[in-house]
Formats: sequence, C-alpha cells, structure tokens
Amino acid sequence: MSDDGTLDRLDALEQDNRKLRRLSLALIGIVAVLTGLAVALMVVSARYGLPGTTADIVAARQFVLRDAAGAQRGLWGTDDKGALRLVLQDAGGQPRLRLSLLDDGGAGISLIDSAGHNRVVLALLADQAVSIVLADPNGSTRSVLGLSADGSSSLLFADRRGVARASLGVDAQGVGAFTLSDRGRSVAEEPAEPDTATPDSTR
Repeated sequence: MSDDGTLDRLDALEQDNRKLRRLSLALIGIVAVLTGLAVALMVVSARYGLPGTTADIVAARQFVLRDAAGAQRGLWGTDDKGALRLVLQDAGGQPRLRLSLLDDGGAGISLIDSAGHNRVVLALLADQAVSIVLADPNGSTRSVLGLSADGSSSLLFADRRGVARASLGVDAQGVGAFTLSDRGRSVAEEPAEPDTATPDSTR
C-alpha cells in the first residue's frame, strides 16, 4: 500500500470524526433545550396549571388574594390552631369581613369598620348556641341577641360604656322576663368571634 493511499484514508477518518463531534454537540444542545422547556413547563403547570386546562385539586395551607396593583386584599387559609379563616381587606389593607370556622365546629362572621372594630358579629358555637352582637363606632357592645342550646333566648341592650341597661328573655320553660337597670353590669367592650385569634398578616 502506498503512503499516499494511507494519508487519504487518515484524512477521511479525521473528517468523519469531525462530523461525528459536530453531530454530538448538536444533539447535546437539542437535548439541553428540550430539558429546559420541560422544566419550565413543569414549573408553570405546577403554579398555574396547564394552559387551557383547569386543575381538579389545588392544595395549600393558605391563599393570598391580591389586586391588580399587587396589594393584599384577602387571605384564605388555616392557622396554627386549626381554624379556617377567610379575611377580606379594603384597599388600605384593613380587614373588613372575616369568616371563621374553628376546629371544634364553631363558626363566626364579623363585619369590621375602618378602625378595626368588630361592628357586627354572628356566631354559632360548638354547643349550638347562636348570638348576634352589634357594636357602636367606638367598639362597645350595644346589643346582643342570643339563643342558647337549651332553647332559652335573650335580647340585651347596653349604653355607650358597654354597660347592660335593659334585657328581654324567655327561658327554656317558656317563662318571659324583662329587666331595666340604672346600674347594669358591664358586657364585653367589643364583640368577638368564638376565637379572636387572626393570622398576623391580616391585622
């Protein structure tokens, strides 16, 4: 075999090797791009669901609601005590409506003014007692309507200091009572839900 023939064969082998290297690099680049697209799709689908689809189940301990400007306008989730809460906030971030479901089954709805006072509270306790509490702009309880688990009911009126002045009631046996007082007993200064604890981010 001549030297020229050997050199030609070596040149051909080197060209083939260069082609294989270029092909290998191209394949590696394509695989890297496809891998990146797959990871991006997984991240997007995990956060927002697949485009054009609706997730059957979304699991989380807390959801934060934000407006178009990114300000927090609400919070839905559970706290450390196992209570489930939905809090809706105004444009300034002040809670204005709160729905609570406690671990023991008690439930409550609060309407809150711009100063942070509970003005109207509707509560259903675990023992099936029901109450509606109304408060003035200073946060003092002014009226309470209650229905106990034994069937007795009552309606209480308080002055601006939160001191009870008059009450109506019907006990479990159906006996009615009416009371007026100039030195009434003090009632709660501010109406509260079955559990007043709230997530820190909503205060």
